[in-house]
Amino acid sequence: MTGVVVLTSLIGFILLGVPVSFAIPASAFAGFIVAGWGGEWLIVTQQLLDGVNRPTLVALPFFIFAGSLMNRIGLTDRIFNLALAFVGHFRAGLAHVNVVASLIFSGISGSATADLAGLGQIEVQAMRKRGYDHDFAAALTVITSIVGPVVPPSITLIVYAWLSNTSVARLFLAGIIPGLMIGLALMLFIRITAIWRDYPQEPRMTRCQIGTALIEGLPALVAPMIILVAITFGLTTATEAGVLASVYALFLGICYRTVPARQLWSALTETATVSAFIMMIIGGSHVMSWILTFEQVPQAIADTVLPLVESRAAFILMTIALLFVVGFFLEATPSLIILAPLLLPSVDEYGIDRVQFGILAVMTLLTGIATPPVGVGLYVMSGMTRISLERLSFAVLPMLLPVFIAIFLIAYVPELSLWLPNLVMGE
Repeated sequence: MTGVVVLTSLIGFILLGVPVSFAIPASAFAGFIVAGWGGEWLIVTQQLLDGVNRPTLVALPFFIFAGSLMNRIGLTDRIFNLALAFVGHFRAGLAHVNVVASLIFSGISGSATADLAGLGQIEVQAMRKRGYDHDFAAALTVITSIVGPVVPPSITLIVYAWLSNTSVARLFLAGIIPGLMIGLALMLFIRITAIWRDYPQEPRMTRCQIGTALIEGLPALVAPMIILVAITFGLTTATEAGVLASVYALFLGICYRTVPARQLWSALTETATVSAFIMMIIGGSHVMSWILTFEQVPQAIADTVLPLVESRAAFILMTIALLFVVGFFLEATPSLIILAPLLLPSVDEYGIDRVQFGILAVMTLLTGIATPPVGVGLYVMSGMTRISLERLSFAVLPMLLPVFIAIFLIAYVPELSLWLPNLVMGE
């Protein structure tokens, strides 16, 4: 009964338009009252504080700050030029540049929204000037932002590491190949599309131009390598790696002379706002998870699901469908915080590796960026380009196909996500 009240009230609050950061704790309070814990409010405050008092979560504001600052110091132009040097001479070259630039930037920001805000305007304007359809350019920019929270460092994967008691380093390593797979799948889609659409091919850069682009863009390539090596080989914790990323971003800003006090203050303000929002969700969800666990709701779900779903493959398919539908209404991080504690017991029962499941869940939920009614990427891009939400949604629809091909490969070929962490860190 308690679980039904908590989940239905949560759905009700979300449908009424209540912000997720308030809907989650409100539904948890409803569960407390129904369970007869109405007079034990001290437990609520204890669980709220316990939920955010985790060493792994301390890394979040530092990575958010690093991504926000790098978004403001002029690194995006250098990333775009670097990608142009690599793949600009391909057929439909600027479309390929869009994909490669997002892959590079995702190794810095760890956020899809940061990718759109940083590179979106540059990419769409460049593609429009070279004769690409406005809808195609905007839709491709939205869909390529999906790789942001998959390729390390990833804010969403850090949250999942806390939820599942999984190594951040293993998750970061596991996200590399899936992120590259999404990029390659989109580039193949672009190549096929270019067969019947006369998209231009950019002139090949000279060696001197390539060298200049490489030197200017090298700091963007170095950042994710520093973070990955530092965490993977035990040189730093995830939190210390976040601090390292922030210091590196400040250092680049000083070298480029593009980090005035106003930009620094803006980055700090954004970091505080985003971090507070995430921590409110995490704290409230921890209360909700506690009451659901106390009432044995996850075990009840597992006991219900396991007899109905006869195989591991069917369970994975059902999970992908569930996460895809949830992504219509909630952003990836809140969805993961709500669903992971409920699904993990069943994941363990079917013998699915938690690292693989984390990558699969994040990739599937991220499709919500590009699907109405809550698709954040659609709203951001619609505001930047003045394209209607309906037109943009239809333009994005065929581009979801290569993304889902990558998702199903990750789901049913575990080695694609587990090979690299197992190779580097052992099984």
